[in-house]
Amino acid sequence: MLGKNEIRLDIGNSRDLYRKRSGNYLFSAGAELFTFTKLRGEKDFHFPVDAVDYLFGMNFGFIYTLDGTKYGVRSRLSHISAHFVDGHYDGPSASWRDGRNPRVYSREFVEFLPFIEKPDKRVYLGFTYLFHVVPRDLGKLIVQGGLEHDFTFLSFYGIQPYAAVDLKLQKIGKYSLTKNGVLGVKLGQYYGPGVSIYLGYFNGMSLHGEYYDYRESYFSWGFNIDL
Repeated sequence: MLGKNEIRLDIGNSRDLYRKRSGNYLFSAGAELFTFTKLRGEKDFHFPVDAVDYLFGMNFGFIYTLDGTKYGVRSRLSHISAHFVDGHYDGPSASWRDGRNPRVYSREFVEFLPFIEKPDKRVYLGFTYLFHVVPRDLGKLIVQGGLEHDFTFLSFYGIQPYAAVDLKLQKIGKYSLTKNGVLGVKLGQYYGPGVSIYLGYFNGMSLHGEYYDYRESYFSWGFNIDL
């Protein structure tokens, strides 16, 4: 995060375990596992881990292709749980940092995201339904939409620019809108191995479950390594 002593480290993968193509139709099913980690920087190259979220589950996909345009849907059945880690504990004072004690955060959900995809862009709009959630003040329905755009006409010697924006409407006590946008370049294939470097903007409720009712607003820079 620019101007703040905070770092995100996300590690994970999503793999199709089954794929079946029939004419213009494609079906898939797979598994995924991700960790979303909140760190801060300290001297001597130390990065204490403050909080971590775990996601694991299954995903299913369907795509119909017509005249170069893909009409599809991506669905998930997943679990997320969140935890404070030792970097959130202050040893000298024998207390949790900022007066924030660990609390139970867990949710099981189904996600349904229809999309339309052309060679250089994708638009999606769908929802997530939490059929089991702790704490209870979290709303069970999240509406999500967004746009991803690959500026292929600006590609230069394997450097390919892109932009994306994602919006989520959710209820945490009251309804609020979370906005997330990135602008970056990919070194490598858009949908294959490579490295992307980007600038980001985030405004909304924290992505980390232990901070689920904490609103954040920040600019950031980062990079992704796609294997």
